[in-house]
Amino acid sequence: MSAVRSLMTDFHASFNNLKAQKTRTLLTALGIVFGVGSVIGMLSIGAGAREQSLQFIERLGVRNILVDSRTVTSNEELKERRRQSPGLTERDVRILEANVDGLEVLSPRMFLHPARVLPKPTGSVPDMFGVRASYELIHNLHVNEGRFLTAGDDEQCASVCVLGLNAKINLIGFTGGTGKYVKVNDNWLRVVGVLAEQVGESGNAGGRAIDRNNSIFIPFNTFRYRFWDSSSRLKDELDGVDLRLKQDVDSVAVSKVVTAILNSTHRNTEDFGVTIPAALLAQQKRTQSIFTYVMVAIAAISLLVGGIGIMNIVLATVMERTREIGVRRALGARKGDIVRQFLTEAVLISIAGGILGVVFGLFLSWAIAQAAEWKTIVTTSSVLVAFGVSAAVGVLFGIYPAFKAASIDPIEALRYE
Repeated sequence: MSAVRSLMTDFHASFNNLKAQKTRTLLTALGIVFGVGSVIGMLSIGAGAREQSLQFIERLGVRNILVDSRTVTSNEELKERRRQSPGLTERDVRILEANVDGLEVLSPRMFLHPARVLPKPTGSVPDMFGVRASYELIHNLHVNEGRFLTAGDDEQCASVCVLGLNAKINLIGFTGGTGKYVKVNDNWLRVVGVLAEQVGESGNAGGRAIDRNNSIFIPFNTFRYRFWDSSSRLKDELDGVDLRLKQDVDSVAVSKVVTAILNSTHRNTEDFGVTIPAALLAQQKRTQSIFTYVMVAIAAISLLVGGIGIMNIVLATVMERTREIGVRRALGARKGDIVRQFLTEAVLISIAGGILGVVFGLFLSWAIAQAAEWKTIVTTSSVLVAFGVSAAVGVLFGIYPAFKAASIDPIEALRYE
């Protein structure tokens, strides 16, 4: 109880001393305020960026391997490539299906940007993709209305389609989409399903980012036999092949097998790219961790400056109160009592600065999100870390002035003017 009573006495005395010098105390705490706020703000930016990038990669499917053809820009480049490689073809699909261990499902992919679409879109013209029914499982698509494509649709070359949510709104409006018809170039397609909303851009096609919300999906064979792309002379037979692996299969190891198979059939021509979302996910996590550490290190400099400010002010306070220290020592105060008093003042300054810094950090995170339109996430751990560091700064930078005060000779202190 005596220890608690002593602590409360020191707290009360330190609080009164700081209250008597309000302006100086506030200015001293500003370094901590900005430091804590900067740490929280930087961590919130890092957390927001990490979540968005990881969500994007996870939507690609951590069990997927994505093969994309690389387009050419001229007939000369195409002729040079065709001397060695036939490009990405259905033959590659059959070879991959027969030789890739751990393969669960696979879907070839063909892409077309339509020249004409009816009803006339109210927004941008949807892209069209020819895919197998397995595409739904590979990319974890969810149907909001009707159904997705089936193997029967593909076998019969059915004139059916599934619309992304925005494509349905652009073409049909906000009423139900199933059973309606849309015309793409010269072919009418019956809508059999509408996808649920996908968050942001969630895929790629030959290096182009695609938006599945504004896409039309039709059976692969329907695409092959009923549609023709005017730019197809510069394209491979397929735009891509999407593979989904079985559970617990090493996607990085399988990707090496896929690359080796395609290198063999393409005679080592670099006309395709292989994307491994699982590897991207791991790399992104490492990159984001490094990025976060760097930002926190930069923000922590503000805390360091704030700590130096606390030490400087407490040292000045020691000089101003030298006579007070001599009186206390003469009345029986021990060195530990003097250390505790000045250390308590330093800690109070840092804690007060930490509390204000948390408020400032929350405001800073909100302001960045509003002004820059970046997603920011303030986590409990970032607040606790920033506040804990601010308290530690008060202890570390208050130790030296406290011991300096305790080491003053009482006799010399009493004579100090």
